[in-house]
Amino acid sequence: MDKHIHTPLTEEKARELRAGDYVYITGTIFTARDAAHKRMQEALDAGENLPIELKDAIIYYMGPSPAREGRPIGSAGPTTASRMDKYAPTLLDLGLKGMVGKGKRSQEVRDAIVRNGAVYFAAVGGAGALLSKSITKSELVAYEDLGTEAIRRLEVVNFPVIVVADAEGNNLYETAIREYASESACEL
Repeated sequence: MDKHIHTPLTEEKARELRAGDYVYITGTIFTARDAAHKRMQEALDAGENLPIELKDAIIYYMGPSPAREGRPIGSAGPTTASRMDKYAPTLLDLGLKGMVGKGKRSQEVRDAIVRNGAVYFAAVGGAGALLSKSITKSELVAYEDLGTEAIRRLEVVNFPVIVVADAEGNNLYETAIREYASESACEL
């Protein structure tokens, strides 16, 4: 089912989404990859504040390429989400409601998604140039020294994603495999 959501992504909105839904996000999302997640964890361990407000936020696991003339950002494809798995449960417990990446998540992350009424979205890998067309503004927020791994605030309009793991514990990667296997068995 196609759904259009606006940020912030509240728990109530997140709980309405189901694995397999096509979602179009409009509003503010943040970028952060491995190095930025490590820095955020180090800040938390030191008792410091994070450079972004996590409550009802969405983090996109992406490192952009340089912007072409007239564009706010270059190619903006997702990176492998599992690289953030050791940090994600803590961020979810602090109020993060959505994550965008590609690939499977650990059981610990999936448990934290359910525990916190959050959601994991997948963006199509290899479609970074197309995805960048939904980004209308990009602003550096923190960790400038990390280059493409710095935290950025993006303004997006109808940014296309698919719900992979929902707040009820459903996982598209698992259900799709079961559906494919049962359809294949019926054809034999």
